[in-house]
Amino acid sequence: MRNPVVLVALGTRPEVIKLAPVIHALRSSRDFSVRVCVTAQHRQMLDVMLRNFDLRPDYDLDLMRANQDPSTFSARALPELRRVIRRVKPAYVLVQGDTTTAFIAALSAFYAKVPVGHVEAGLRTFDRENPFPEETNRVLISRLTDLHFTPTRAAGENLQAEGVPARSIVLTGNTVVDALRWAGAQPHRVAEPALFEGLNSMMGGDKAVLVTTHRRENHGEPLESLCGAFMTLLQKHPELHLFYPVHMNPNVRKTVRSIVRHPRGHLLPALDYFDLLHVMRSSRFVMTDSGGLQEEAPALGKPVIVLRQVTERPEAVAAGVAALAGTDARAVVSLASRLMEDGPFYDSMAKGSGIYGDGRASWRIVDSLRRRFGLAPRPPRAFTKA
Repeated sequence: MRNPVVLVALGTRPEVIKLAPVIHALRSSRDFSVRVCVTAQHRQMLDVMLRNFDLRPDYDLDLMRANQDPSTFSARALPELRRVIRRVKPAYVLVQGDTTTAFIAALSAFYAKVPVGHVEAGLRTFDRENPFPEETNRVLISRLTDLHFTPTRAAGENLQAEGVPARSIVLTGNTVVDALRWAGAQPHRVAEPALFEGLNSMMGGDKAVLVTTHRRENHGEPLESLCGAFMTLLQKHPELHLFYPVHMNPNVRKTVRSIVRHPRGHLLPALDYFDLLHVMRSSRFVMTDSGGLQEEAPALGKPVIVLRQVTERPEAVAAGVAALAGTDARAVVSLASRLMEDGPFYDSMAKGSGIYGDGRASWRIVDSLRRRFGLAPRPPRAFTKA
């Protein structure tokens, strides 16, 4: 009898990081035939991550176009993903998170009457404009999903409040912790040694802060405000070095490069996973509007200033390892300065946290799929409220 085929669809850098452990676990189990389809929603950043995690897609749709918007990308992606599903005839389609790729892949599977597994299900801000379009994407994916793999108990409770049956919710932890542990076990190497030759001496201790920005809702005035805050911090703290991998989106690059002009404001190219972890480990804290970094930084004991109005990861805020600053320059400067100057406050946020799991989320996902196909004696344990 042929092993069930699991089709994993992804298109962006964060999806690779969070699905690579699942793909490797599925392949290691020997119970499934795995096919990987990439849309290349983010071409260059995706390719770097695929190399980092030693993944070679079976299908590459190469759909990225300059200045694409969600509607035109969706229109191109739907028929292409339908074609792949018809060819592969999967028993399950796995998607992750809240990207347009994840939504369109789930929709394509639904149209083909193929069950969907959603990795990192149940995250909510309850504000469909923040983040945009991700909040609406993940709500719609939940309506199309058969197995919801939730990273935290709170995410499962969100789904139950929306009427999702408990039997279809599996509490796994977040696969980002699996990826971090895998990366930590690899031989240390730097992808861009020339880039870091002059920077390593500026990292470590109280000197370095990692900054990332890319959210669509922060484009324009919010990003201008943030960049102004970064300049104020550099002027206020002469020991501070900002390490700022600038997102490849031209709307981000133009704004950042026109405002952040300071010898200690190091504007870097987009970094591969290992180089980004190198900078994060060497930083005092992180300022970001990224979802993934809100999970990775606490796992490494680094405080996080969240440059957004709301977050779908409230667990880190509740645990005191992350703080919402929004995009108001004064709020960002105040919070960052406190982390620079107030030792006890910094220590309270740098305590590290296991709120996102123990590094075995991928295996829980595989075990749940095995049980769905009768490959284990017991059904998956249903999610229950505490």
